[in-house]
Amino acid sequence: MARNTSFDIGLPPFRGAVRQIIIFSALIYVVILLLMAFAQGIGQAVLALGILDPVRVREGWLWQFVTYAFVYVDPLNFVMSLVGIYFLGWAVEERIGPSRFYGLFFGSIILSGLAGFAFSLSGVVAQGSALGSGAASNAILMVFYLVNRGAPIMLFPIPIQIPVKWIVLFIAAIETAYLLLSHFALQYFVLLLGLAGGYIWYVIFLRRRTSIGAKPSSDGIRNAYYRWKRRRAARKFEVYMRKHDRKVTFDEHGNYIPPEEDQGGKKNGGSKSGWVN
Repeated sequence: MARNTSFDIGLPPFRGAVRQIIIFSALIYVVILLLMAFAQGIGQAVLALGILDPVRVREGWLWQFVTYAFVYVDPLNFVMSLVGIYFLGWAVEERIGPSRFYGLFFGSIILSGLAGFAFSLSGVVAQGSALGSGAASNAILMVFYLVNRGAPIMLFPIPIQIPVKWIVLFIAAIETAYLLLSHFALQYFVLLLGLAGGYIWYVIFLRRRTSIGAKPSSDGIRNAYYRWKRRRAARKFEVYMRKHDRKVTFDEHGNYIPPEEDQGGKKNGGSKSGWVN
């Protein structure tokens, strides 16, 4: 049974696959903004090449199943997509590793794009184009929920704890409303399919591993969060002690390392570092 452990979302670590994806997306967006401001014709051509357009895909532009996730026009869409990847992606990456996180990111956008394209062949729904990494952000949210179902999180600036499942349902409801209002546009089909893509990825790569005897993953993200909190607390304590002319040292896991002169009589179980609560 999952424990109701809260996740107070402050500023998570900015590293690994999450960092690379965000930096790459930001660089491309800056280029698009500059082109649209100073060379609009070239900017429009870049957008046409990158967005997911079923008409172009039928002509052989298959790269659009990947490139659409890095193309943005609306600043709010850009910020909201990358904020979701940043604030939840670090915890998922801590649990599954950078390689599998890249697999989750690109697998979800490709799967969502393919499914959206298949719907567009009806000629009735999923019409228009799609862009942005919202599908991947939704997939990451879904995986976060599935491996940590009992944990509420506190989202700035809302000063209350919200269960993750309600956040998933709220986002799904909002995007479904936009889907209906837009007459089933491809953009919102792809966003909702991102949630499904995250669930499919979880079933294939995480739940199956647990069912065949691998280590259960329900506490993985929670433990990654606590490791990060302990390392951050250790760094703050080091700064505090330096201000009082005292030097203390912690290892990379946040464990206290006693001074060498204090280690002669205490073996600490043979460990290289001390234990701290």
